[in-house]
Order: sequence, then C-alpha cells, then structure tokens
Amino acid sequence: FPFPYTPYLIQERFMAALYSALEAGSVGIFESPTGTGKSLSLICGALSWLRDFEEKKQEEEARLLALEESGQEGTKRPTSAEPGRPGSKATAGEPDWVTAFVQKKEERDVVDRLKEEQIRRKKREDRLEKIRHNVQLKYAAKRKRSEEDETKRLLQLSKEVLSEGAGADVLEQLDHNEEELILAEYESDEEKKVVAGLEEDDDDLEEEHVTKIYYCSRTHSQLSQFVHEVQKSPFGKDTRLVSLGSRQNLCVNEEVRRLGALQLINDRCMEMQKNKHEKKSDEEMEGKKRRVSRTICPFYSYEQMQFLRDEVLVEVKDIEQLVALGRETKACPYYGSRYAIPAAQLVVLPYQMLLHEPTRSAAGIKLKDQIVIIDEAHNLIDTITCIHSAEVSGSQLCCAHSQLLQYMERYRKRLKAKNLMYIKQILYLLERFVAMLGGNVNQNPSCQAVSQTGPVLKSINDFLFQSQIDNINLFKVQRYCKKSLISRKLFGFVERYGGPATAVKTNKENQKLAGLQNFLLTLQQGSDKEGTLQSPPVEAAKDQLRTASPLMQIEGFLSALTNANQDGRVILNRQGTVGQSSLKFLLLNPAVHFAKVVEECRAVIIAGGTMQPVADFREQLLSCAGVDPARVVEFSCGHVIPPENILPIILCSGPSNQQLEFTYQTRDLPQMMDETGRILCNLCSVVPGGVVCFFPSYEYEKQVYAHWEKTGLLTRLATKKKIFQEPKKANQVEQVLVEYAKCIKRCSQAGGQITGALLLSVVGGKMSEGINFSDDLGRCVIMVGMPYPNIKSPELQEKMTWLDKTMPRAAGQAPSRALIENLCMKAVNQSIGRAIRHQKDFASILLLDHRYARPAIFNKLPQWIRERTQVKPAFGSAFAALRK
Repeated sequence: FPFPYTPYLIQERFMAALYSALEAGSVGIFESPTGTGKSLSLICGALSWLRDFEEKKQEEEARLLALEESGQEGTKRPTSAEPGRPGSKATAGEPDWVTAFVQKKEERDVVDRLKEEQIRRKKREDRLEKIRHNVQLKYAAKRKRSEEDETKRLLQLSKEVLSEGAGADVLEQLDHNEEELILAEYESDEEKKVVAGLEEDDDDLEEEHVTKIYYCSRTHSQLSQFVHEVQKSPFGKDTRLVSLGSRQNLCVNEEVRRLGALQLINDRCMEMQKNKHEKKSDEEMEGKKRRVSRTICPFYSYEQMQFLRDEVLVEVKDIEQLVALGRETKACPYYGSRYAIPAAQLVVLPYQMLLHEPTRSAAGIKLKDQIVIIDEAHNLIDTITCIHSAEVSGSQLCCAHSQLLQYMERYRKRLKAKNLMYIKQILYLLERFVAMLGGNVNQNPSCQAVSQTGPVLKSINDFLFQSQIDNINLFKVQRYCKKSLISRKLFGFVERYGGPATAVKTNKENQKLAGLQNFLLTLQQGSDKEGTLQSPPVEAAKDQLRTASPLMQIEGFLSALTNANQDGRVILNRQGTVGQSSLKFLLLNPAVHFAKVVEECRAVIIAGGTMQPVADFREQLLSCAGVDPARVVEFSCGHVIPPENILPIILCSGPSNQQLEFTYQTRDLPQMMDETGRILCNLCSVVPGGVVCFFPSYEYEKQVYAHWEKTGLLTRLATKKKIFQEPKKANQVEQVLVEYAKCIKRCSQAGGQITGALLLSVVGGKMSEGINFSDDLGRCVIMVGMPYPNIKSPELQEKMTWLDKTMPRAAGQAPSRALIENLCMKAVNQSIGRAIRHQKDFASILLLDHRYARPAIFNKLPQWIRERTQVKPAFGSAFAALRK
C-alpha cells in the first residue's frame, strides 16, 4: 500500500483486512482506536483497492475489444469483472442455434457498451487534462462572466427607468409584492407527471456513474479533516474527489444564506429554481420597491456549474475551498458539486445525506454496486433512529393551524380548487392532532390545561384511527407539501403580517393575526426546563419566526407517519397545557432504512475508534436488515502506545472502605458522595496536569458539587487543582476548554501549589465526544458510577419491549437487558477514549464501581483497554499503582 510514511503494523493489518473486505463484497465492522491513524489507513486501503479494480476492469475491457476485433467473440464469455453484465437468458430446451445467437448478441451488446464507455471516459479525461494545464480557459471563462454581469446590470437599470415612468397603476389591487405568496396551480397528484423543462434540463446527469467510494462521517469538521488527509496522502494528486454538504454549508447566495434555518434555505432555493423554469413571458414591471417577486438565483447557471464541476474533479478540495471557488466563479457549489458525482472516485458526505433515502435520491447518489464507508459510526443506530423520528408540540400545531387558516381566508379567491382542497385537509389533520392532545385549535394552547398528563404510546395504525384521519392519504398530502412549497409561502406570509402587534394592519382580517404572538411565545416554553434565562417574549417570538415556520416541523411528522405499522410508535406526551404537550414519532427498527444501503452496495464498511459492544450492530442493524452472517467481517486492532503508557483500574471501594456502587438507590447517600470526594482529593495530589471526571448526568454532577461545597471538600480540592464544570450550553464549551487548557499550561510552568485543573464533565455531554484531552489535558480520566440510561423513559421502554418481541435471546440474556448494558458501555468507552490521542501519550483511567468487574460488563470494554485493566478491591493498592 502506498503510504506517506512507514505505517504501524496495525495500520498494515487494517489496510489488508479492508482490502479483502472490499474485494469480497463484505459488510465490515472495523475498530481502530483514536490516535492509530485510522483515516489514513481507510484512505490508502480503500483507494488502493479502487485503483486495482479500475486497472483490472480496463484490462478486461481491452481483452474483450481485442477478441472482438480478431473476430473471436464466441471464444470466451465476458467475466464478472464487467459491471452490469446482463445475465444469460434462460434458454433451456431451445435449439442450439438460438442459444448461440442469444449468446452472441449479449456479447456484442457488452462490447458496444464498452466502446461507448471508453469514448465517454476519454472525453472526460481530455477535458480535465485541458483544465489542468490551460490557464487561458480559466481566464476566458472569467472574462465571459464579467461581460454577463455588465449586461445584467444594464438591463436592470433600464427596467428601473421604465418602471419609474409606469407609476402606480402597474401594481395590482394586492399588496406590493404579494404575488410570491400565492400558491401556484397544483398540477396533479401523479408522481411522475413532469412539467416540460421543470425537471433537470441537463444531459450531464445521465453521465455513467463510475465505481466509487462514498465516505461518510458525522460532522462537517470531521469531513474537512478527512479531505485534508486525502490531500496529504499519496493519492492526493490524482483522485477525483467531491465534497457534498447541505445548502446551509454550500450556498453562496447571501440573500438566501441570511434566512439561517436549513429548511427555509432549502425552500427558498427550490422556489428560485422553479422561477427560473417558469420565466413568465408577461413579467410584471414593478415600482422601485423590493423586486423579489420572481427572483431567480444568479449562481444557478448551468454553464458556470459545469465549469465548477470540472475544477472540483481536477483538484481535491474541501468544503471551504469549494465555497470560495463558487464565489469566484459565480457558480452554485451545492449543485455544481452534484454534477461531479458521476465521474468522482471518492465522494465525501455527512451521513444524514446517505442514510435518508429522499435526500440521497435528491442529491443524485446511486449506491448500486458502490462502496460505502461510514466512519465515526459508534452511534450509527441512534443516528438512523433520529433522522427518521419527529416531534411536534401542541403550540406548533395550533400556531400552524392559525397561520394556515388566515392564509386561506386572505387568498381564498386567488387559490385554485385543488390547493384549497389540500389546505383544508392539512387544517383538518392539525385539528385532529390537537384534539388527540386534549385541546382545541381555536383557543390559545398555553391557556388550555390538559386533564390526563403523562406519556401514552400508540401504534401508527391506532393513532391514525383514533385521531380519525385514516381516510386521508398521507402520501398525497406529503407530496403536495413538497411540490407546492406551501410551508415556504406560509413563512413569507407570516413574516409579512405576523410581526409585533403594532406592525399589523388594523383591518378586521388582520386583527386575528395579533393572536399569532401568543402562539409563538409558547414555542419557547418546554425547551429550557432548567430555569436558564429566557429572552424577552416578543424577541423570542421573532427569533422563533426567523428559524422556521411550524408547518415545516409538522411536515416531518406527517412523513414519519407513513412508516410501516410495526416499525414505529407514536408517543402522545401530555404535559400541563396543550402548548407544552407534544406528539412524537419514534422509529423502533432502524434496520428498515439501512437495509436498502446494504442491499444495493457492493461492500459496506462501518468504522470507528470504539465500536464495542459490537453485538448491537450485528443484531439490531445487520441481521434485522437481512444481511447474511457469513457476509459480516469484524476487525479490531490494539493501540500503538506501549503497554506501560496506560493504567486502567476498576476500583471496588474507596479510602474508608466504603463499597463503590452508584445505583439510583445508593448514589445520593452522603457517604457515597463523601467517598467520591476523598478519592478525587487523593488523586489530585499525585496526578500532574489535567484530571477529567465524568458523572452519569448533569443533575447528579450538580448534586455532588453542591454537597462538596457544603462539606468544605471543594475548598480542599481547590488547593490542588482549579475546578471547572462542563457548561450546559454548547456555545460556552469552547471558552471553558480554552480556560482549562490555559490553566494547566500556566501551572506546569509556574510550579506552584496548584498543579493543574480538574474538569467535572458529563457522560454523553458536550465533552465526552470529539474533544481531545491529549497529553497534559488528560493525565487521568475518572468515571463515577455506571451511566445507565433512564429506564423510565417511555421511548426506551418501548424499544426494550420491541427488542424482546423481535430478537432472539443471546447467551441466556434478554435482548432488552443487553441493550441497557450496551448503551451504558458505549457511553463509557466514548468517554474514556478521550485520554489517549497519539503514540507517545500516557494516562490512567479509573472506573469507580465494583460492577465494572462483572464479566458481562468487563468484556464490553475496548480490547486494548481490557487487556491492561487491573481490578483493585481496596483503595490502597490502587493508589500505590497510580502513584508509581
């Protein structure tokens, strides 16, 4: 394998295992701890396979074409290396000459297709080569762009001059610029009825997809990091790589970007494209006021996007570079990058985009016979569940109903019959949903108390029957919402008329709109339970308005209700008032959405730093998706650090011989909190630099902190280490980390009595994932108790019941019990993996709870940690080992 430096032995093994998994078309679960160069191993292993595959394919093509030229087509059948080879027709019982004829025709077809493909490939390679070396081309394109800009500006000026002369009679009796709020005539319910020219007018989308690798990770920054690794690798120069992202990340149209919320950006973009396709011949001339009515996006230029596509394929670029290129070339990076998919060898994308089928097909991603690598996949099951679950609050339902009703009243005379029919259906759905929460849409949701509180679970079918909406075709309603862009129109309508009450006109029709404020205010409630400061009510309402309209949320819920009855549940969560209550769709079987990916792809690799416990992936994801167990391969490697650089200890009792068992019943006892404090005091006196201590929840961390404050233990701790707490708000995390790191650096240089810092964190919080506590930032990681999930949560209980019904018992253990233990240990493994980040790093890991020593739990630790773990019944010997 080509590699930028001498690889570690485990990297060589990783690449070899990856290569053979891709060759055999397996589904692989690959684990390689952080700090062992996983990204580079993935890049070099997978791209080596792809390079060899392409070479073999070209040799096979050359051989077939040579055979054809020498007139020996019949001598050998095309081999399986030829993709998409038509299967041999069943010709049993046919005369020989028929069989021979069919075989000949098949071979001729294959050869013809090969010739076409070669011509296409040659064209593409020539074009890219030209761009690589021809600076002239770039300048010509640039000059053409500036000429176009000038022409546009002159046209715009002449329009304005004309419209000034035209005066006010041009304006309709409608308010200025209200045109864009009216729903266009809704053509048809038929999914396939394509309005001429409305679909993509691009022949290029038909370009053949070459065999490629789709690489997915969770966050935008992880993807950027991966692209930089590719740039540094031996494959950086000649790999055709394209980065995909959401419009939020890739849009270069400032007017659209300012909308902020993803859903609004998506809708506005779609609308501008629609305008481009529907250029009206009778474009109305308007006054000098804002001209948005039929705006089309200046960056959506086919020619420029083709140019952008070629630039992307010539040189590896990350998302930032792609956006910069889009601005420079005045081409849309979002669509331009999609045009590059067919010819690309490596497509880098966030995993929501790959795992959600509608998004996947909208992006033009074809998985047939391709390779998919899902990195950072430790919470893949949760991700799939989240993408396909949806929740709406009572206040959102009432708010959407109120908005839609007023919209319909205002434009009733302008709306076509089909539009009115669908709007009435949506209004009816909203009415019934609110009734299911025990409320009435015509009253303020925050003033309606709910009689029976608490969560109620229903199957999808029961929910549809009980809410009396089983006679409505949700698939058609969903399609209508998507095609008519109704939520975007409604958002524009509310933006105009739903501002602070003073801005609302006082005619009778609009007085009702002032009531919108009340609905919007309730949207904020329920999200900030723990007494955090709330913004002033009207501001809150305006913010909420800016982020998204409630109908957008509700569309997600409607689409979730189209899942199969057995695969999900609806949770009615009735709380205090109707406004605070909610309807939530919970997906129970993530495998149904993953099955498509596994079936279509040639091979799928699920990789991560800590994949233990692997059983979840095998049982809940792969076997439920119908993957043959023989197709699944597992690979796990150790760490590159020497054994003496890590000291994991399971501690069974504290300094005063108090047994450590943090169950819900015992963890609140004063003696347990005191014992935890004593352990920390002892450790902080010998551990240099930073100590990170993980608690099972924010509430428990708060409780322990308050207790230590009262007993004076906090003051004792503060003489050794400066104490930091993990903030609840995501935007404060960065600041706390910077302060924490600064303090450790200062202490190591000053050499005073305070030797560093202690960070009190929370499992599953902002700091248990994706944050590096390398070197002095994390010389000791402590896990207080076992972070079992909240077993009382209705979602978890339903998932457990579903597992027990659908899964076989493994090793005599109920699937639900295994799920709880696996969730707990996944969280532990993520948190303790934060400390060792590279080959020369060292740290100790302390697990405070005797239950970690139980075989069922112990065996779920990552292998490289498990091999080195010591179980210490008493504190004395643990402390001595740690001190040493």
